[in-house]
Amino acid sequence: MRGVGKLGRFLLISGLLMLGIYLGARVYAAFSSRSEARRLERRPPESRQPVAQEHAARFSFVVKEPDFSLWSRQRIKHYQQSLSAQLGPPLALLRIPKIGLEVPVLEGTDDLTMDRAVGFIAGTARPGEDGNIGISGHRDGFFRVLKDIREGDRIELVTATGTDTYMIDSIVLVKPADVSVLAPRRRPSITLVTCYPFYIVGSAPKRYIVQASMNASTPENIHAAKGIH
Repeated sequence: MRGVGKLGRFLLISGLLMLGIYLGARVYAAFSSRSEARRLERRPPESRQPVAQEHAARFSFVVKEPDFSLWSRQRIKHYQQSLSAQLGPPLALLRIPKIGLEVPVLEGTDDLTMDRAVGFIAGTARPGEDGNIGISGHRDGFFRVLKDIREGDRIELVTATGTDTYMIDSIVLVKPADVSVLAPRRRPSITLVTCYPFYIVGSAPKRYIVQASMNASTPENIHAAKGIH
């Protein structure tokens, strides 16, 4: 009986020790998690995207923090995760003043690129060139604000050589396989592509297409035509 009593005390003490170790680990993990969250919140926006700022400086513009008010939670998470990735320098800065959109245009349309910014569509005219410049963006991220634009609104594309201004002349819905909207048009153009509907769970069945033509009479475009391009 005495042996059974010692064994019982030993098991009880061992159990209490293991419980203490477990509780201590949980408390430490919770404290560390809150400390890290507070540290990230205290970091200024510019310190969270040093790569974007460095590249933007080459074009003499500053990449501002996105407006997340219309973004999905998942897209915000993906954007924040993308800030730690080293991506190439922006080709241009896309601006649509009416809806407050200002976003870098990066090379490519892979997921990581479009989590960070919007992507240049290969095979179309490059920013700063004549032709039809294709740019793609996520419907639940940077390009969700496209739902609020109208024909006649202005689009600006800033490159290392100047600013080109375009006026929106067409907003259409097409099937995903329809790439005719990226073909050259009568005048230098820009075509923005995103999925549609803007609010839908799962794969979107259509593409929302915004097309704008260069307005050659604007001061910016006259300046570009006289020797910068």
